[in-house]
Amino acid sequence: MPTKKKSPRKPTKRVKRSKRTRRAKRPVVKQRATRARSQPETLRLRASNPGYTVNDIVKSMDWYQRVLGCVVVDRWEREGKLMGATLRAGAVDFYLGQDDWRRGRDRLKGEGFRLYCVTAQDVEALAATIKARGGTLLHEPQTEPWGERDFAVADPDGFKITISQAR
Repeated sequence: MPTKKKSPRKPTKRVKRSKRTRRAKRPVVKQRATRARSQPETLRLRASNPGYTVNDIVKSMDWYQRVLGCVVVDRWEREGKLMGATLRAGAVDFYLGQDDWRRGRDRLKGEGFRLYCVTAQDVEALAATIKARGGTLLHEPQTEPWGERDFAVADPDGFKITISQAR
């Protein structure tokens, strides 16, 4: 049977440590307790990004950029015609898509839906900026009974967005 060859290793230099260093305890690393997950396993999301079907994609993109302060990160075109876009505000993406009118032009948008957003920014300053840019608030910054400070705005199609300040 062949014998194993030892790999040629260079000897390592030992650094002499003071008594103080040798006796120092290593930091205790707390391990996160693992709990058994309930079965069947529940849904665990990491993000949520709304997608809206809008009446006028150009008008909506302008509002989300100019009034709300989002930035365009992607545009979707078909045969040279703008059909949609992704606009970003911090960690949230808004997906806007041009309505194709297959369900009728008189269809109401934004009814029964409200998006709640949380920011670390000052809601008083944000509300003032939105108003200065031509936006209309549904309600001025106010303190809710549960302690959050928020305001609300609606986009050109009536989709309601409430922005609250993180505590």
